[in-house]
Amino acid sequence: MVFDISVVIINYNTANYTINCIESILKYTSKDISCQYLIVDNGSESENYYTLKKYIDSISKTINIRLIRSDINTGFGSGNMIGVREAKGKYLAFINNDVLFENDCLTILKNFMDSNPNVGVCGPQAFKENSDLLPTIDHFASLGRELFGRKILESISPSKYPKRKRIYNTPQKGQFVAGSFMFFSAQDFNEIGGFDTNIFLYYEETDICMRLAKKNKEAFLVPKGRFIHFHGASTPQKVDLKIELKISLLYVIRKHYGIVPFYFLLTYLQIKYFFSGLVKAKNWPVFIALLKQAPLTISLKHNQKIHRL
Repeated sequence: MVFDISVVIINYNTANYTINCIESILKYTSKDISCQYLIVDNGSESENYYTLKKYIDSISKTINIRLIRSDINTGFGSGNMIGVREAKGKYLAFINNDVLFENDCLTILKNFMDSNPNVGVCGPQAFKENSDLLPTIDHFASLGRELFGRKILESISPSKYPKRKRIYNTPQKGQFVAGSFMFFSAQDFNEIGGFDTNIFLYYEETDICMRLAKKNKEAFLVPKGRFIHFHGASTPQKVDLKIELKISLLYVIRKHYGIVPFYFLLTYLQIKYFFSGLVKAKNWPVFIALLKQAPLTISLKHNQKIHRL
């Protein structure tokens, strides 16, 4: 059976968020579109997994939903790719489990993509739980963004770098859309090979949208769709995640721009974190990782334990 949309959601020890997310999707999504729900449990502890399984079993007779278990935390990209293996939708919706719909986002995005074949990926407008705006479109990782910041880029070239922190009333092109809610043409997603599974966390959306752009496929914000994102609920901030952020950033820079920009940015970050580490001791581990050139071999991906049920 072919579906209009395959929805992929990752759970990692946050079953209550996942349940609330699914409930909000079912509440707002029109019955006029056919959806397949693929919930990937990414190596959660047994109690959390069984909490989620009990809920999914309770709705599986009326909803096309499947819980897929991985015994190890494979990260964002790899976890989503586990779901993609079972996906049979014309479109793929990758939704963070700490998301709540405010309207029928899936139908809104489907209608937009149906009318715009030049678009490879889009996303609805995100808001914090207090209704403050969360940027949906963003600018590619680059030397310019890291050295000068987003605001300077937006002031120098507003057509290339549209303002992120702005409410748009009509669809707005960006360089990429936030990973909390990404809606792809399955054909375009498959043609570029999906998410880069070398990346454990962070910058997956930058990487995949850069690859789409090379195929002349655009990224758009569709502000008619609205959702709440409990930002960071699924990935609490720790120093090891700060290190992971730099590992992914430098990997993407080297992959898309080459070795010279990589070493330029690496040197800049090494100097920056050396001096910040003198002031804030918690930044010292980041400097040590940068001194090692932040290779993929020190990624959290290689420190995951297998959790058998």
